[in-house]
Amino acid sequence: MTKKKKIKQPWPTKDAMAQIYKSNLWGGDKATFYSGLGSHHPEVVHPYIAVVSGFLKDFETSPVVCDLGCGDFNIGKELVKYSEKYIAIDIVPDLIAHNKKKFREENLEFHVLDIAAEELPLGDCAILRQVLQHLSNAEIKSVVEKLYRYKYVILTEHLPEKDFEPNKDIISGQGIRLKIQSGVNLLAPPFKFKGKEIKQLLSVKHPDFKGVLVTTLYEID
Repeated sequence: MTKKKKIKQPWPTKDAMAQIYKSNLWGGDKATFYSGLGSHHPEVVHPYIAVVSGFLKDFETSPVVCDLGCGDFNIGKELVKYSEKYIAIDIVPDLIAHNKKKFREENLEFHVLDIAAEELPLGDCAILRQVLQHLSNAEIKSVVEKLYRYKYVILTEHLPEKDFEPNKDIISGQGIRLKIQSGVNLLAPPFKFKGKEIKQLLSVKHPDFKGVLVTTLYEID
């Protein structure tokens, strides 16, 4: 029987994501960092900002938000004002350097971090918006183990519209599981993420691609 090849650490995600932005594989031009239509199309962005900002505004005391995979920050910039502190993280150094120059707020921090391999900052609420879908199962599992430090996790994934087999493994990079009729479901094996309360906040049909963008709120025990 042929043994499955294991992905060795460090994972190749950093180089893969750097190449995506360098070559504009998600669109945009060479003068910009661009995180794709999922972070820019009004029909996708506006409902998301409305529902997440509504959630953050409900806190009696503004929360510390950790944006784990902030990308070009087109969405995060709209959420900063609802936080006590907004910690924006990405794995691509040049992208974070660009964001630091472009976006400046007293309560905003940017950091270069590999969320699968390194320690995550403390906070009240973690946001992962179309991040895990690009990662291998080994990396996702590593991230999931660290999410229990947050009170709330807001997760957005690009999923098939119809029934699908969750969590088929992929190699980290530009692509997602939609191409193999799969998607990330943290409640299913091998992740089995547990929360005290789980609520779907939003489901938006992507206007230019197959599938649906589903945003879920996890309240952790």
